[in-house]
Amino acid sequence: MAIGSQIRMTTGHKVGELAAATGLTVRTLHHYEEVGLLVAPGRTATGHRVYDDTDVERLYRICLLKRLGLPLGEISRALDDPAWDIKAALQAHLAEVERRLEVGNRLRGRLARLASSGVPAEEPPTQDLLALLEEMRMLDTNVQRRISVLVYRDMESAFDFLINVFGLGPGELTRDDMGRVVHGEIQAGDGVIWLHNETDEFGLKSPLTVGACTGMIAVIVGDVDAHFRDSSERGARIRYEPVDQDYGYREYGAFDNEGLLWSFMKPLD
Repeated sequence: MAIGSQIRMTTGHKVGELAAATGLTVRTLHHYEEVGLLVAPGRTATGHRVYDDTDVERLYRICLLKRLGLPLGEISRALDDPAWDIKAALQAHLAEVERRLEVGNRLRGRLARLASSGVPAEEPPTQDLLALLEEMRMLDTNVQRRISVLVYRDMESAFDFLINVFGLGPGELTRDDMGRVVHGEIQAGDGVIWLHNETDEFGLKSPLTVGACTGMIAVIVGDVDAHFRDSSERGARIRYEPVDQDYGYREYGAFDNEGLLWSFMKPLD
């Protein structure tokens, strides 16, 4: 018997079970369904989402790709890649876990030796302490990716401008229950840019509000002059035309619709 467009299921993995196993919230899993990333194929008799074994594998892939720093838009595309190999992914995951275990075991052994050596407190073993610090750093999660966050008074208008005028890749807009935009993502080559609303709590203001631009975003493009022509034709307010800079880049500058300065550049040959 179907509930809406979904099947009533008596077996499978309930949404709460998946949330508990992954550390994700039920709300996050609901959001994954809203954006088409992980859609529960069925419901219980009381209407709760139920997932099958295929969904569990897909969720593993989602979590693995998120650990690599990919935004949801790129994860969605990667999930549909026919070249995906679960065995290769598991082997890569295993290699990373084994690396961390190896570092952890070295750290444990060094700590055990120092703790049992009876070294006087007034004579700290400097080299050993330096080695401990290095191994602690290696055990920490490595910085994997940077995410730029830009503040806008009208996030939805900025989202449209950045895509339609500057030609950045469309990501997604997240709305709350009232339909208000609360988060935005834009793709910029190998990186992602998050869009954020103005907020008094953190003192975040758009250049449009403060009347000044206190920073800028630089984006590498394949052809600076072609990008300049395209954005100019689409209505970008140009700050300076393409020019070869002494620091080895050809670039031009343009303001977005709320006054943030963008630089589009390419290294000189």
